[in-house]
Amino acid sequence: MGRKKKTMQNERVCDQSRSLSLSRRYGTADQKLDTHHKALTLNLDTSTFGSFAEIGAGQEVARWFLLVGGASATVAKTISAYDKEVSDDLYGSGSRYVSKQRLEAMLDNEWTQLLTQLGKTRGPQTRFFCFVDTVSARNFAGTNDSHGWIGLRFQLQPGGPPNDVLLHINMRDPSNVLQQQAIGILGVNLIYAAFYEVQTKESFLEGLTQDVVAERIEIDYVDLRGPAFESWDRRALQVHLVRAGLAETVFFPANGSTVPPTEVLHKKAVVLAPGYFGHTDPVHSHVHLRLLASAIQELQGDLGETKPEPAGFFCLNVAPFTPDEPAPEIPDLLRRIDALLAAGGDVLLFRKPELYHMTALVNRHTQAPVRVVGGLSLVIRAFEDVYGNLEGRLLEALARLFAQNVRIYVYPMTVADLREWLKSASAIGWEWSETNGWVSASQLRRAPPLGHLFTYLLASNFLVPMRLPVEA
Repeated sequence: MGRKKKTMQNERVCDQSRSLSLSRRYGTADQKLDTHHKALTLNLDTSTFGSFAEIGAGQEVARWFLLVGGASATVAKTISAYDKEVSDDLYGSGSRYVSKQRLEAMLDNEWTQLLTQLGKTRGPQTRFFCFVDTVSARNFAGTNDSHGWIGLRFQLQPGGPPNDVLLHINMRDPSNVLQQQAIGILGVNLIYAAFYEVQTKESFLEGLTQDVVAERIEIDYVDLRGPAFESWDRRALQVHLVRAGLAETVFFPANGSTVPPTEVLHKKAVVLAPGYFGHTDPVHSHVHLRLLASAIQELQGDLGETKPEPAGFFCLNVAPFTPDEPAPEIPDLLRRIDALLAAGGDVLLFRKPELYHMTALVNRHTQAPVRVVGGLSLVIRAFEDVYGNLEGRLLEALARLFAQNVRIYVYPMTVADLREWLKSASAIGWEWSETNGWVSASQLRRAPPLGHLFTYLLASNFLVPMRLPVEA
């Protein structure tokens, strides 16, 4: 009697999961499936079948499919090539073990093997997939950079062309066990979203990140390939990662392919040039580029000619320019990014506008000096902002900003531009002297008590006045 009751309960679960799967596929269900039911739904879908190759964070994704039941209908193989020699033998040597190159080698190897072994017998009625990841989860001492690469190759129809999703992730959980759990959830989400939620980038990303909030896993790079994504704007997707809070920053290169921010920041001295960059004509873009180049040259002089040249980036953010404005739309952000890229500058797009957020993220990837460059307006804004989200307000913001070998190179402004900017920002208490119509940081003064702090930052070289333009 007990066995019969258990069998009836299992049948009800299977019927419910099948129903939820069909309603999800055709867009009629509002209910979101949890990780258990997503894995079970895929197991009960007789058209999906694939393999799993996971390195570095256990076999947490495959475990879900083995745990919920019915895995024989979905799982062709699971493998975990932890040993470096074994990994090299399977996927080739010559690349870092946690890298896009290793991930692509894993995808190619596992996909070829899957089709070779099962293509003839199951191909006509099966949508094949390969899930792979190579991850550096938190080590015992907590000294490593917890990040990884996750990939999925899948067919939308039996015998159809393959589609690829490649993700770079940063793991934010404080323990190895929690990071493994998060990887398991994300992997199940990815496979489920690829088969059932690929209609739009919004539905795909929402499904991908369900139950794994940004505080646990950050996705700062997405590469999509194949006909399933041919109508998607890849660049808009990168912006969407930041707007949706899935990434703190993404990288747009002036030349070459897009890569995760860590690959362009790793162990490098860095110059950040934050701004709104609303004027997108070539003349303004050239001025911005000249400012960034001057700051790079200044930092190179501080480091010494024997050191590698610092990396320089224009910095935009997805937050509104003023608190009473709406957040900028993706087309507007791309318009400003494109103008800077066309001028030859690389761009980092940030989620938060505060300077200390930008430098904190950069300092996650490098211990080399970090410099921020901007006009007087940048410094004045840093002093005038309220910082209501910080208990220590302005003092805490400045302490965070300058805590890790950070300095601000301050470019002079014309008197006319300075007056206009102070008026538009409703900033009071600032005075200055001038040289041929220009005002440098050393000529700017603030009324006490903030004036004392401003003077201290100048005297301590946290604020570094840049030279007046030659034409002055």
